[in-house]
Amino acid sequence: MKRKEKVRLKKEERELLKKQLSKGQAKSRKLTRCRILLLVDDGKKDSWIMEALSVARNTVKRICAKYLEAGLEAAVNEGKRPGAPVKFTGRELAKITAIACSDPPEGRSRWTVRLIADRVVELGVTDSISFKTVDRILKKTNLRLT
Repeated sequence: MKRKEKVRLKKEERELLKKQLSKGQAKSRKLTRCRILLLVDDGKKDSWIMEALSVARNTVKRICAKYLEAGLEAAVNEGKRPGAPVKFTGRELAKITAIACSDPPEGRSRWTVRLIADRVVELGVTDSISFKTVDRILKKTNLRLT
């Protein structure tokens, strides 16, 4: 696959990338980006780079496009990653904790995470929740069911 524009690193950029690689202290994703740019600048084909670095063709294309569009810094350094959205508000977490701290259901001597999960759904705090999620929430609050 041919690129419309060719990636041509400046001498200073090549040196900077080589220096970054020789340090080896950056995240592996950043080092892979450096290697991609150096190999593309050396005239290696995308398929060769993909095999040598075990990356997808789209990764090579994206790094090259980013370099051509925004420069070396943008191509090598990645932006912030958003992470997973928050599933429960503070109010919902507080309700789950309050249930765990309340008296157990009749006929039971204590709460279990499965019972808490069932009660949370029963009370309409959320549509569904797994007992493992309840367990993680309670661990974060250092609450132990005894």
